[in-house]
Amino acid sequence: MIEKELMGLWLGTLASKAPVPGGGGASALGGSVAAALGQMVSNLTIGKKKYADVEEEVQDLLGKLQALQNEFLDLADQDAKVFAPLAAAYSLPASTEEEKQEKARIMEENLLAASLVPLQMMEKAAETIELLEFLGEKGSRMRQIRNLLVLIRELRISVLLMQLQKFSSPVRKAGEMYL
Repeated sequence: MIEKELMGLWLGTLASKAPVPGGGGASALGGSVAAALGQMVSNLTIGKKKYADVEEEVQDLLGKLQALQNEFLDLADQDAKVFAPLAAAYSLPASTEEEKQEKARIMEENLLAASLVPLQMMEKAAETIELLEFLGEKGSRMRQIRNLLVLIRELRISVLLMQLQKFSSPVRKAGEMYL
């Protein structure tokens, strides 16, 4: 979705009442941007005499960050696919006891699927943060870039907490290990 749509259109849809993209897609996009910024720091570090002692590690991080950037974009699409049925389930009728039971069954079925993708996002966010922390310590010392990395690291807690609020208890407990 993100790769095929203009960013302005995607953000316009995000800002609307449409169920997708939503917070999960926005979180994944943020993770993708964080990975891209890490790549920028890596590219500013590689080839500089001052950082020759960490160049091999930074080269390795560059490849990992490129993969994470793509994985986050895939997760944004996956989140939209699993959340759309859940959003539709909220609109199901619940006037009779039979309708209530059917709605509860469909909600439970879709809640689990909708919880697993954000859990994967948290896992990828933890990986990305670890790489960014290394770059923050050992990478290019350009002040504005380092400030961005610090900001991204600090934003992780609010993003992860936002994701955890959607989950059922067992999934929430699994996600808490990334905080």
